Amino acid sequence: MTATYSVPQQRKLVTALPGPKSVELQARREKTVARGAGTLANIYMDHGAGAILVDVDGNQIIDLGCGIGVTTIGHAHPEVAAAASAQAAKLTHTLFTVTPYENYVAVAEKLAEITPGDFEKHSVLVNTGAEAVENAVKIARKFTGRRAIVALDHAFHGRTNLTMTMTYRPWPERAGMGPFPGEIYSVPTSYPFRDGLSGLEAAEKTIDYINTHIGASEVAAFFVEPIQGDGGVVIPAPGYFKRIREFCTENGIVFVADEIQAGIARTGVWYSIEHHGVVPDLITTAKGIAGGLPLAAVTGRADIMDSVQPGGIGGTFGGNPVSTAAALAVFNLIERDNLLGEAQRVEAALWARIGDWAEKFSIVGEVRGKGAMFGVELVHPGTKKPYPEALTALIKHATTNGVIALDAGSWDSVLRIMPSVVISDELIDDAATVLEEALTALVAAYPA
Repeated sequence: MTATYSVPQQRKLVTALPGPKSVELQARREKTVARGAGTLANIYMDHGAGAILVDVDGNQIIDLGCGIGVTTIGHAHPEVAAAASAQAAKLTHTLFTVTPYENYVAVAEKLAEITPGDFEKHSVLVNTGAEAVENAVKIARKFTGRRAIVALDHAFHGRTNLTMTMTYRPWPERAGMGPFPGEIYSVPTSYPFRDGLSGLEAAEKTIDYINTHIGASEVAAFFVEPIQGDGGVVIPAPGYFKRIREFCTENGIVFVADEIQAGIARTGVWYSIEHHGVVPDLITTAKGIAGGLPLAAVTGRADIMDSVQPGGIGGTFGGNPVSTAAALAVFNLIERDNLLGEAQRVEAALWARIGDWAEKFSIVGEVRGKGAMFGVELVHPGTKKPYPEALTALIKHATTNGVIALDAGSWDSVLRIMPSVVISDELIDDAATVLEEALTALVAAYPA
């Protein structure tokens, strides 16, 4: 795909990073912004286009993070900006549950069309991924009359009190934040690089844990990320989710696909659960849906969604007119510009460029990914022992050389690569070269 962008699609550094204006802004920030709102790289951005961000000092930086999977279609897409601007000039808010408007209905119609399953589907629109997960919990509990919620090891479902209880690791999300809600259970998952199990073997381990520790008849919902993002871009072995889906059906458990990070065209399909050939009962959507504006959704079987009484779900800003206008523009762009195909192109380019890193660099245990969502797991050479220090050094090298990449993994040892699906092969090559410089230095410096 060829496109014209307002910012040249190339990495260009005019100052050291962070530059002087970023340093000044950081000093201002430290006087007013809460420390808990931590930042990966203290490089302050001014504008962007496509796969390039431009900081306040004029440096052009390759973005391999997309705000953790949000700007899938590229930064500041002019058609999304125009749709949001036009809507803002007409109507910014009424609250859909007071006096409704068409955009909300149109987004729900599109979600019913693109989510897996040929049954009738209904949606509720909210603001954030965590809010979508919380509402999915409420809906599943109301529908089943049960309380227990199951999530997978290495999962990330949010930072609210409920969703951080569903999130696997204690640091930094949960530390010192308790007490937490009850009836939330973390169960073993499929992690092929670490467990060596087939999908069916891993699923039976999961099921046995539920049966012996919780009781299947007590479970309202089973939440899964078909590709775990913060957990380290973990992709369960083939057959894992098929067996879990069967188990949920057999036991009246609502099967929920949390697609907040991997959904909306990021992995070469609308929703990453499609790679597993499984149809969930409910799907949560956020991040990439509105091109950077706040919007999220729960979509699912009409009988499950409609089990909640009027007024039981929703919220003041959920599905506001401006965000929904942006989402409709995003849907149109994905279809018109074949961005599912572009995500598949990015996957092929990444495999071609970094797929051999485990053979080339002794500290790389595995490269894995789908579409524009890849993980590079770092280990001590000759072992599977996590190597978080290497990840810290790798990201520091990348950011100081104009490449934004993400950390991930329960042991902080997975490099997460999540570019826009419109990133060029040339930018992928340039960014990979920067990362390889750090990997080469790390391997050379590894203690004998």
